[in-house]
Amino acid sequence: MSGAGYRFAVVDALDAPHDGRILRLRLVSGEAPRLGRLKSRELVATSPTGRICRLSVKDFAVLGGKVRQERFRKERQITVRVREIDQTGPVGLKWEVRAATSREMSGGG
Repeated sequence: MSGAGYRFAVVDALDAPHDGRILRLRLVSGEAPRLGRLKSRELVATSPTGRICRLSVKDFAVLGGKVRQERFRKERQITVRVREIDQTGPVGLKWEVRAATSREMSGGG
């Protein structure tokens, strides 16, 4: 799958108004994933101290224009609204985020 090896750094984080967290993610390695595959995807966030938090992408936060694939590829940043699946957060600055493996997903392993 294209973009499966991507890794993000959390560059901004705040509580969402109604539910979850809003994370500004900067792509630090790998190919930019397709936006359609990122939405509803499970991710794994790791804190600087090694704490793990599983996330579910709920939506894109539109804070400066419509989210488009070309803009994401060019700017290498995206803002998403997430739900913390296992409540081990809150995910914050300097955390790393990557795609969850099938074993790490809520239905797997």
